[in-house]
Amino acid sequence: MDSKLSIYILCGGKSTRMGEEKGLVRFHGKSFMHWILESVYPLNSNPVLVTGNPAYQKFGLEMISDLIEDKGPLGGIYTALNHSTSGLTLILSCDIPKITMEVLSFLDKKSQASPDKITFLSDGKNDYPLIGIYPKLILKHVETSILCGQLKLRQVVQNQPHQRIILNPNQRESLENINTKDQLHSLSQTY
Repeated sequence: MDSKLSIYILCGGKSTRMGEEKGLVRFHGKSFMHWILESVYPLNSNPVLVTGNPAYQKFGLEMISDLIEDKGPLGGIYTALNHSTSGLTLILSCDIPKITMEVLSFLDKKSQASPDKITFLSDGKNDYPLIGIYPKLILKHVETSILCGQLKLRQVVQNQPHQRIILNPNQRESLENINTKDQLHSLSQTY
């Protein structure tokens, strides 16, 4: 198995609260996806997009569709882990335009110390399992959870060996996920 960290960005979801495809929402002249890619390229120049939406072809990256459709983020993680050839896979949602390379590098370093655990970020109050590194060895557990209809990501994470990495207060804003037009407006005013 490849020791290099694989990176998968989950572009799925119905985006009902935003009203448009979240990864393509524009913020300060660039799409959310563009901001995220700028942060991941120093770690891996070939991230994979988990999406069936042809609008993402413009990024020139490999795209894969969910193996089991309509299973939410857990289905995207299953698809990514199944496709990944690495022991560890970084999973990111497509609605985190403020994520930074420094934060992702810190997460990667922490996961290397415990490669058998799911390693995800937290601000101390909220956990962010969609900014997390997942070991390939949990693939079967994720598949079983999906087949049993247990689709709550937090529950699946809690049932596996995991470590929660709490960021320093000055890094916590990088975790903010933007789900609504109001949140986007607030972000545009403060960033």
